[in-house]
Amino acid sequence: MIPAMARNSSSSESAAPDASKERIDASPPSTAQQTVQATSFNVEPVTKDGFQIHERDADDTSSSSALSDNPFEDPAVAEHWKTVYEKSQYECRSAFDPTYTWTPEEEKKLIRKLDFRVCAWACVMFFGLQVDRGNLKQAVSDNMLDDLNMNTNDYNLGNTVFLVAFLLAELPSQLVSKKMGPDRWIPLQISLWYYIKIHPFSRKKKNSDISSRRRSTVAICQAAITGKKGFLATRAMLGLLEGGFIPDIVLWLSYFYTSRELPLRLSYFWTTLSLTTILTSLLAFALLHMRGVAGWAGWQWLFLIEGLITFCVGLASWFMMPASAVQTKTWFRPKGWFTDHELKIAVNRVLRDDPSKGDMHNREAITPKLLWKAICDYDLWPIYAIGVLAYIPQTPVDTYITLTLKSIGFSTVRRPWPFLDIFLLQMLTKY
Repeated sequence: MIPAMARNSSSSESAAPDASKERIDASPPSTAQQTVQATSFNVEPVTKDGFQIHERDADDTSSSSALSDNPFEDPAVAEHWKTVYEKSQYECRSAFDPTYTWTPEEEKKLIRKLDFRVCAWACVMFFGLQVDRGNLKQAVSDNMLDDLNMNTNDYNLGNTVFLVAFLLAELPSQLVSKKMGPDRWIPLQISLWYYIKIHPFSRKKKNSDISSRRRSTVAICQAAITGKKGFLATRAMLGLLEGGFIPDIVLWLSYFYTSRELPLRLSYFWTTLSLTTILTSLLAFALLHMRGVAGWAGWQWLFLIEGLITFCVGLASWFMMPASAVQTKTWFRPKGWFTDHELKIAVNRVLRDDPSKGDMHNREAITPKLLWKAICDYDLWPIYAIGVLAYIPQTPVDTYITLTLKSIGFSTVRRPWPFLDIFLLQMLTKY
């Protein structure tokens, strides 16, 4: 993932205004009158991303959170960023207001709405990804390898092909997402996962024990594969289409959440990974019992039903992902998600947290210069190393757990159960 790709090109261009100024905050109006308090103070400027901000007094008890850590309090700074937003054609520039105020209660109400509409749907889409990405290890517990005349070496090769394709697609997918917008690219990705699963890649072998009737009526490509070539082809295509999905989702979430709020939402997001493993294990327990129904193997039913689940998620995502806070109104949602006041809060709180989020619009491609700048952000290199090292011990166990359980005598329908407690513990630690 290239974390610095979104909206970070011009944060170093801002002016540095004088640190001494008088600030006026508005307290909430009472039924009798509205009191305006003026407070004068001198502080050393605090630099953030190339511009200077003022820290508030410790005894400032104003109920308005709008001016807390507001980098736009100085008119020179506000004018600079307004020019940047106009020049970049930032999609939310019409809602930008350096002096707009709101209460903490109003902001909390908005965040709850964002959690319900944005973060929750991001978790649903991640559920769709993990259903597709993780069902192979359940399928092999139902003698899939024997049915396809394959061995564990072929299975290992298929996993390697998938992961290599997934890795190769990461960067191109993010570049496409920045140009098209994640609200368009992500639903297209999910829909294409389903297409790959309904388009057959391999012909029936003469010695295969999977009948031609099955192959002609099955709706999911992975359920229709009849040999090693089809298996490798589907794994490669799924890897290419699923790669980049996670950073694309993070980019979309960053349009709605501040830097302090995003880590908690990402913990919800990653908790979905463990929850999906638990749910799909339970679903596999039922679907693998269907071996022999309509002449199909249990693993074929598994790919069919779970592929349809992913398709439904992809179809709904076209309607559930707005491009930005100011673009929630559509023909099927004429009132949008937010009131005018909520819209102002949604836009200005994100910009006050990081003004550089508005220096590119959400349909603007990344230039080679910006890409190189992101790659050279050496502060993040240790995180990349941690990511690599963290998954080395986990991946082999996770990939081969069902085959291991099979080798020590667990039946097909009992194989998903022994490791469910592991994923329950993962959910707790991730949260």
